[in-house]
Amino acid sequence: MKLHVIERGEGPETVVFLHGLFGRARNLGFLQRGAAADFRTLALDLRNHGNSPHGPVSYALMAQDVLETLDDLGVERFAVVGHSMGGKVGMMLALAAPERVTKLLVADIAPARTGHGHGEMIARLGALTFPSVLERREGLDLLEPVVGNRAVAELLLQNIRLGEAPGWSIGFDDLARDIHAIENWPNLQIAPYEGPVLFLRGGESPYVRPEHHDQIRALFPHALIRTLPGAGHWLHAEQPRPFLREMMEFLRAPA
Repeated sequence: MKLHVIERGEGPETVVFLHGLFGRARNLGFLQRGAAADFRTLALDLRNHGNSPHGPVSYALMAQDVLETLDDLGVERFAVVGHSMGGKVGMMLALAAPERVTKLLVADIAPARTGHGHGEMIARLGALTFPSVLERREGLDLLEPVVGNRAVAELLLQNIRLGEAPGWSIGFDDLARDIHAIENWPNLQIAPYEGPVLFLRGGESPYVRPEHHDQIRALFPHALIRTLPGAGHWLHAEQPRPFLREMMEFLRAPA
């Protein structure tokens, strides 16, 4: 499956940005613009998100989508920056195609089951009834009671077609059907990835915990695990400049 791509910058090395569940390529625009000063950067809409096609969901399928898209762009080797679900796609890429992935930065996710209520939230979202006409403010008012806060409602609203005959613009049914695969992590019998890896977790987030460290290092023996203080799961949005500093230091360091 060929994915929608936002490209910025030029350089001898390429960095690929992968968003999380219900996100899209442009959500990582601040980081992408920062990296574009030194690198060719490609931000992708993963399947069922943004302007990319829809279909069944698994991490193997999503990693294959990324490889097919990069093949089409003539990109052989690349670094990956992935948040949450995009971080799991990045891990799958590094493990399945280690000869192509030069570096991997995983933002606030572990190679483990890390569901924190997404299944229940998707069930509530699936039960929503859209009015015949929906504008932005009314959309936020519709979503906020379901998801619990305005910031998450803002994120989700980008996935809804506003105006007349509103509805989901993303592959919502595919995501809802396969949410357990998204929250989970496959049981892989695979060689570890020996390249440089940075796991950057939010200090206030429950997604990467001490009990995950052994699982991380079993698959990524050279992984660094660092904490971004004062950030939750959306650490790149909550602490964008500290995240950018960590990211650029990692990307610029010799492999």
